Amino acid sequence: MAADYEVAAGRSDSTERYWAEVVRAYESAHPGINIEVEIVSWDHIDRQVADMVKAGEAPDMAQIASYAEFAERGDLYRVDSLLSIPVEANFLPALAEEGRYQGTQYGMPFTSSTRLLFYNEQAFARAGIDKPPTTWAELKSAAEQLKDRTGIAYPMAVPLGPEEAQIEAMAWMLGGGGGYTALNGSYEIDSQKNVDSLDWVKENLVKTGLTGPVPPERLNRKDAYAAFVRGEVGMVNGHPSLLQPARAAGIDVGKVPVPGREGKSRAAPAVVDWIMAFKRNGHPQEIGSFLDFLFSDENVREFAARNNLLPVTVSVTQQMEADDRHRDLREFLHELPTSVLPPVGKTSWGAVGDSTKRTIGSAMTDEGSPAKALRRIAGDASLAEQAHEE
Repeated sequence: MAADYEVAAGRSDSTERYWAEVVRAYESAHPGINIEVEIVSWDHIDRQVADMVKAGEAPDMAQIASYAEFAERGDLYRVDSLLSIPVEANFLPALAEEGRYQGTQYGMPFTSSTRLLFYNEQAFARAGIDKPPTTWAELKSAAEQLKDRTGIAYPMAVPLGPEEAQIEAMAWMLGGGGGYTALNGSYEIDSQKNVDSLDWVKENLVKTGLTGPVPPERLNRKDAYAAFVRGEVGMVNGHPSLLQPARAAGIDVGKVPVPGREGKSRAAPAVVDWIMAFKRNGHPQEIGSFLDFLFSDENVREFAARNNLLPVTVSVTQQMEADDRHRDLREFLHELPTSVLPPVGKTSWGAVGDSTKRTIGSAMTDEGSPAKALRRIAGDASLAEQAHEE
């Protein structure tokens, strides 16, 4: 089971082609081992895999957003029981560490990214904006100028639809000095800092008509990025995959660190997507053989380059940093060490991330509020934590 990495809305088969090419090359070199890959939208894949595991129908491998709850239940193979030593040792150390549960690595990083604020340089020029924003107040001012002077549809796109709302919300929470967890690792989802941050977004961007014609709770990341490619978005928190299609469409893309309430956000949100191998069906030798092949330099580099995402291995990171063809990634590679991941090592994160996807957008509606939405997610987090303690 693998996630769909298409950037823009509409049908594209880039993800399918990548996996088809990998599988074809692997099977030709390993007759007798057959690999079937099912591609699933990010909207559904985490819950679908969880439901399959509960039903006793786990796939051999899954490439999703969290692994810890499966590791806790003993569903997964240890990484060191699958991969050869050179492949295991080649993961970026910080990412490999995030793949550990109780000191043992079960999650293998597949790809990573962080966020920068993307802005349409042509739209900024038309609006007479001399420099990109570094604070929320400057961001609001830029959005107002974009709306008043250019009529652009989405002065500041805020995608809080279910596709990846947990990361968009995290960007704003971090910008206000909050986040999902406290320094001790415990959840503080409904902290006053987080409530205040999302209140600012609602009062200053949503209610003032600066977020565009599609309400944030219905705007998915993919749709926001597609609108940016069409020239309809002035600003959006973007990951590196957006650069290639935007430039191909003739958009001059500017990018700066994500603004915070008083200045540059203390950290940008980072995302690591994981591969894990389930014990249920057996096949450890075959799984290990395929994963060694998948994490070869050629395949890691091809996926990162094709999707303009950050590689997860030391060797490919060094290769892409030194290659001018991938200079667009350097700002993201430099941002990554100070970026903050969601609490992927918590066994409850799968449930909490899913709750955030489904719930946080309601904070921006007339009937809802950030305090209500965050309390509901915090309640789901408590239930998930209790379930794992029992």
